[in-house]
Amino acid sequence: MSEVTQFHNLSHIFISFIGALLLLAIYYNIRKRFQQVLEEGNTTKRVDKGLLYFSLGMLVWVGSGSWAFIANYGLFQNTLSYQIGVNILSTLNNLFWLLALYYVYDAPKFIYRNEKNVRIISIIILLVASLTIGLSVFMENESFNGIKLIALPDFLLTTFLCFLMGISFYRTFVFRDLKVVAVIAVVVVFLLFVSQLSDVFTILDNDFINQLIRIITKTSLVAIFLVLATSWVIQLANTPKPNEIKIKFLDWSLIELTIPSKGIIQEKIDFGSKTTQYKNLLNFAYKRKFLEPNEQVIIVNSGGEIKSQTYLTRIIDNINSILTLQNDNKLERKDLITFIGESKYRLRILPEHILIDKALLEEYKKSIF
Repeated sequence: MSEVTQFHNLSHIFISFIGALLLLAIYYNIRKRFQQVLEEGNTTKRVDKGLLYFSLGMLVWVGSGSWAFIANYGLFQNTLSYQIGVNILSTLNNLFWLLALYYVYDAPKFIYRNEKNVRIISIIILLVASLTIGLSVFMENESFNGIKLIALPDFLLTTFLCFLMGISFYRTFVFRDLKVVAVIAVVVVFLLFVSQLSDVFTILDNDFINQLIRIITKTSLVAIFLVLATSWVIQLANTPKPNEIKIKFLDWSLIELTIPSKGIIQEKIDFGSKTTQYKNLLNFAYKRKFLEPNEQVIIVNSGGEIKSQTYLTRIIDNINSILTLQNDNKLERKDLITFIGESKYRLRILPEHILIDKALLEEYKKSIF
């Protein structure tokens, strides 16, 4: 075993183990401090499970580093059993990261809280792993035009996950006004992609450069995960509690909103000509206040009651623009509207904190019945 390889494997194990422990520590801290927010209503616990799966993915890195160290020390790194072990660990890592992205709010919409698509991709990951193991058995380390065929399926899958991670991290950090971190995250994910190239292309056989890129990538990803976790903690801390939010529907297009933690005290908001936004908000409020819990949701998709999530975002954007709130106090969509799952959304405000003018309520009922 070369000194470069030995250094890489030991560094790989140590960096991944410390990163996983730090993420797990943040996970348990979030569970302890923000249990009420995480378990609010019928919502699925999102943030802490995402952190948990990221940390489990890093623990798989610990396992892969240990497996590589043992294989190099025992001189069986070129055997079939070693290759199968690598494929299994790579599959576990891909699965954990996919499950983590499922809980990331700014992940592509076909992944975020989309159980059907995640299930399909998970099956594809398992099929790719089976294909790779099959190729390992029948083709061993054969290459064609400088390409290691047994590594190609896993490489393509990892490339796809890198694409998802890059988009998710960039959107998350830009939204939280961490633009520099967003750029760094994209560069790090690109390096993660580059670090896989030597597993496929035989021409890229410079051991020192390959191992250096992998160490830089893993260290940087640990840092990115920690910044991501910290930003989630800050987001939870700034999320207003449902029992402090109050809303009054005074007239058509006119509401009064109170959210003390955001510096909003009995502020009147006139939606003016934006009647669609107002009607959607009133519809949410009516269902939340008067209907049974299982009927309080609105389906938001092309075939639903609201055709696009853009209409939800516009409600919040309009409130922010009218109130001219500072960046720290600006409302997010998640502050007022909760995503239940399967394209279903519900107002976060407690029913007893929703007041609708009697005359307005009668007009509204006539318009829907």
